Amino acid sequence: MSFSRAPERLPGLVGAASLLVLAMAGACDDTPSLPPNVATEQQQALAESGETLLVYEQGKGDARDLLVIPPSGGAPRRVTTDPGTDGLPRWSGGGRSILFTSNRTGRWQIWRVPAVGGEPARVRANEYREWQADESPDGRRLAFLSNAGGAEWLWLQDLASGEARPLVRHGRRTIMGNPHFSPDGERIVFSSNWKDGHQIYVVDVSTGEAKRISKRGGCEPRFSPDGARVVYVGRRPRRDRSQILEHDLETGEETVLVAWPALNYDPVYAPDGAEIAFASTVTGGWEIYRLRLADGRSFRVTFAGEDARYPDYRPPAGRL
Repeated sequence: MSFSRAPERLPGLVGAASLLVLAMAGACDDTPSLPPNVATEQQQALAESGETLLVYEQGKGDARDLLVIPPSGGAPRRVTTDPGTDGLPRWSGGGRSILFTSNRTGRWQIWRVPAVGGEPARVRANEYREWQADESPDGRRLAFLSNAGGAEWLWLQDLASGEARPLVRHGRRTIMGNPHFSPDGERIVFSSNWKDGHQIYVVDVSTGEAKRISKRGGCEPRFSPDGARVVYVGRRPRRDRSQILEHDLETGEETVLVAWPALNYDPVYAPDGAEIAFASTVTGGWEIYRLRLADGRSFRVTFAGEDARYPDYRPPAGRL
């Protein structure tokens, strides 16, 4: 099935709701008043309950923070407030905390912050550029990008021992992006512009063997909750537009999920696989939307008035 028309109805969900665009994506005017990163009792209870939340980044220019919001609507809440750039959030610790990338110390490094807000802590501290982190479903390993070896490679760290090793080495000028673990933790999907422009690859964690799965180029891949599909961004043939595609790993068949006349990026499946969240410029600036896969109906989540990007669904409460 293909949902390629621009949305005529985007039911607004209640709520107010980068160097990052190129390097982090692997690829607007008044700022609304937003709550500080101090949770109300109701917000803290929600953050601690394990219910579904979307975390995303929002801001203008280099000033970007992390926010959380229920997918069905509600007031967003800031999780970070640093004057620098905090971005590329991923849930970790079964939904108790959030991994993110920040340049708050002068270089890109990986940080972690409690879901209810608070003081972030650096996950790895060194002189290298390290970012775009994803935690394995069992919480034992961390996949991330680092130039510790000179070039930007995909690395894997054992969180218990702290030992880290490069998993995928491509060319010395290669740009990689968006590593994401499969649900069983045995594979990682990522993008790389090695040899033939940006393409999507799946690597076996145990062997390091990587296989290209994209047909015509892509970036920002994410596994489906059952591990059978990968959703990613395709940018050909027009550079001012992009599609969101779904790739069946068994058959190789691909389905266009979103082809609005805009830039459509950052797709991620909901924990039950029934919908995706993504960012789009279809209404002008970057805002976050949801698309129900059963019927293609779309819902606008944020009304930020400034760039809202990189959504990630909190894992199910059962993993807390």
